[in-house]
Amino acid sequence: MILDQTEQEIQSPAQRFVLPIRIYYEDTDAGGIVYHASYLRFMERARTDLLRHLGHERSRLSSELKVQFVVTGMTIKYVRPALLDDLVQVSASVKSLGYARLIFDQTVERNGEVLTKASVTAACVKVGGIKPAVIPKSLREKLKGLM
Repeated sequence: MILDQTEQEIQSPAQRFVLPIRIYYEDTDAGGIVYHASYLRFMERARTDLLRHLGHERSRLSSELKVQFVVTGMTIKYVRPALLDDLVQVSASVKSLGYARLIFDQTVERNGEVLTKASVTAACVKVGGIKPAVIPKSLREKLKGLM
């Protein structure tokens, strides 16, 4: 499904959150091919917007609940290149949910073709101390519903 760049959605039954992103010159190398590190930014946006879609903006997590998420690991596979002006769909789904960490499956696709796929591990930590923290119950229940 191709979405307008301002749209985002949770897709069923896979429960994937999908964020459309247009590829701009700043995302590419001199040859118009997306630079490998740009995919990390795209995936970060999808994870952040997934949390926002669930009603848990990062600023609220930090200021009210005194927690934040940090990436502790990632496995990424680059399958095919995205190119300047492409409209890609960046997805995030919850693969595994623990008390203080979660694992996301993420893909970057163009018209249904997988370009990049990754498994991203994120830990919930206390703001300021960077010590493990339990994922807030309200968020945990919503994340469970995506599995």
